[in-house]
Amino acid sequence: MSAIQTLCAHCLTPNRVAQERLNDHPKCGKCASPLFSGQPIAADDSSFQRWLDKEQLPLVVDFWADWCGPCKAFAPGFAKAASLEPVARFIKVDTERARATSAQFGIRSIPTLMVFHSGDVVAQQAGALPYPEFVKWLSGVL
Repeated sequence: MSAIQTLCAHCLTPNRVAQERLNDHPKCGKCASPLFSGQPIAADDSSFQRWLDKEQLPLVVDFWADWCGPCKAFAPGFAKAASLEPVARFIKVDTERARATSAQFGIRSIPTLMVFHSGDVVAQQAGALPYPEFVKWLSGVL
């Protein structure tokens, strides 16, 4: 059995989970919260860096802002796609609150979607996508 490391969205503690058990509703060894909720996870500068450094599942990241109409329109589709966990983790980064992270990845337009694996950007998409196109894009990336 091979294991992967995944973070708890509640306490950010790394947890080792056998790949064969990812769909068995694993819980955090520290806080006992479910590791996968099927909901997007909000991240700020410090927590996003921890996700990049420690998470072994792909990260699907939505860089957004509260004032952005297309971001708000895309949000329900992103939330729906989060039900794909544990195939990937779905992270939302508010560019107004996580300025260092936004600058680090050169976010100039929002929404911007990025997929990271092992800390590296493996795919990027500028602009909101309708849900079916978003899932199609994801399936080609993940």
